[in-house]
Amino acid sequence: MSAAAPSPTHSLARMLGAFVREHWRAYATAAAMLSCIALMTVWIPRQVGQVVDALVAGRLHGEALWRQLGLLVLAGFTIYLLRVGWRLTLFKAAYQLGARLRTRLFTRLALQAPGYFQQQRTGDLMALATNDIDTVEMAAGEAMLAGFDGTQTLLLVLAMMTIAIDWRLGLAALLPFPLMALAFWWISNHLHTAAQDALGAFSGLNQQVQESLSGVRTVRALGLVGRSQAQFGELAERAAEASFRSQRWEAAYEPAVGMTLGAASVIALAVGGWLVARGEITIGQLTAFTMYLGQLIWPMFAAGWVMALLERGRAAWARLAPVLDAPLTLADEGRAALPADTTLQAQGLSFTYPGAKRPALVDVDLTLAPGRTLGVVGATGSGKSTLVRLLLRQAEPQAGCLTLGGLPLPELPLQALRAHIAWVPQEPFLFSASVADNIALARPGATREEIEAAARLAAVHDDIARLPAGYATEVGERGVTLSGGQRQRVAIARALLSDGSLLVLDDALSAVDTGTETAILDHLRQLRRERPDRSVIVLAHRLSAVMDADEIIVLRQGRILERGTHAELLALGGWYASQWRYQQIEASLEAA
Repeated sequence: MSAAAPSPTHSLARMLGAFVREHWRAYATAAAMLSCIALMTVWIPRQVGQVVDALVAGRLHGEALWRQLGLLVLAGFTIYLLRVGWRLTLFKAAYQLGARLRTRLFTRLALQAPGYFQQQRTGDLMALATNDIDTVEMAAGEAMLAGFDGTQTLLLVLAMMTIAIDWRLGLAALLPFPLMALAFWWISNHLHTAAQDALGAFSGLNQQVQESLSGVRTVRALGLVGRSQAQFGELAERAAEASFRSQRWEAAYEPAVGMTLGAASVIALAVGGWLVARGEITIGQLTAFTMYLGQLIWPMFAAGWVMALLERGRAAWARLAPVLDAPLTLADEGRAALPADTTLQAQGLSFTYPGAKRPALVDVDLTLAPGRTLGVVGATGSGKSTLVRLLLRQAEPQAGCLTLGGLPLPELPLQALRAHIAWVPQEPFLFSASVADNIALARPGATREEIEAAARLAAVHDDIARLPAGYATEVGERGVTLSGGQRQRVAIARALLSDGSLLVLDDALSAVDTGTETAILDHLRQLRRERPDRSVIVLAHRLSAVMDADEIIVLRQGRILERGTHAELLALGGWYASQWRYQQIEASLEAA
């Protein structure tokens, strides 16, 4: 039988323990400050008791009285400064934990293949990076030091109550506390469940906001604004109810503390009054004892607060840890250098998506030498984009292999492999930055002249020049201010500006008109003459995009149905020839 997985409590404890050991100086400094605070806190009631007894006995007056009062004021001011100091020291370390966890989460997600994100929701991942990590950060900061401070204060106060004043009075006042511990245990169990529900509800709300804003044009175009608002309102209400349940259980700590201290005060006054009447303790000692009992409020509230923070931290860590520890869907263990000969070759390449009934690629063979162009065509779902995914190592083939210069792709570092490939996807992604920044993404140090030259090759320079601020125009999130064709051409310019020796156009001309497509293809032929080492793979539905390719393969249900040059495939009279005739007729009708 396999060993049981560690509980979220133990996992969180181990993580926090390792962090504290690493930042022990900050935690030790904060602990030292808290120790000084605790000592002065328990000294003040004892000093007040002595002052009261001295006043009753008539031994304290004038300058001596003012000196004692001054010491009490100085102690209070020192406690204030030390409390500010420990918070600054501690939170600096705790915020470092939050930054580290966010960096670790981002790095882990950046290394995952697209298949991983098909099983995750963007809103959930965003919630982990914000709300959940904030909760863990609070457990590492406030919870740990408040727990230390509360425990230390509790022990010192109890020692002063039972040893320095009267042990009988101290034990009597502690009688209600076991009932409070039982109440804390019961509240904590319910709080953990409520905190998990609240975090999950927040993730659902976050997901709804992300999807609604990303698809705001579609929502408006389909007249779904009212429906979207209703869904959001329902999720917001659900999140509010879940948060309220969590806060309600957290608030239950306070009545438990109040009832316990109230009962302890009644017992202390009754027993203390009896001891004063018998002359076994003084009025000053009873006054000090009462003040000590009041000081138990903080340790008790601290206990409830710490338990609430830790339960929230446990719930957050239970959601966060699986993502941080999720195995990479693709290993990046390659160490070989990129070979000088960058001939791309596929041998017996086969791939089936998880859960799919039929394979996406079956026994595909192809060779692409440097400086050559390969066209890949076929109906929707024929396997064209799957071939690109395998080439980019976004997935691994179940059979066969892809090699670059004779080296299997897994032997190359992912960073080097992907830097070698300039890829323009079917749905180009533009960042919320200027047009120039989006084009220069692959080469941040590119000059303005180089950026404009790439834009001219992609036939988008004139469109950019007509924008309000030209190349400095902000394109908005996902390039929302640009048309589909403009986004595609900006993405092509980005790829052309990169240093990649293999250009992959994954149906990247689908949103441009035939005249623009012709101009771009002419520019690509010009670029091939200037860079004879650059290979090109063009995946397309419009066959005019691949007619000049050195070789064209036709995919059907993942298999190579036909292959050859444009002229050879026309002479073959198969799928390619019939599709070419159909598209030519369609183009002539559009021109008419």
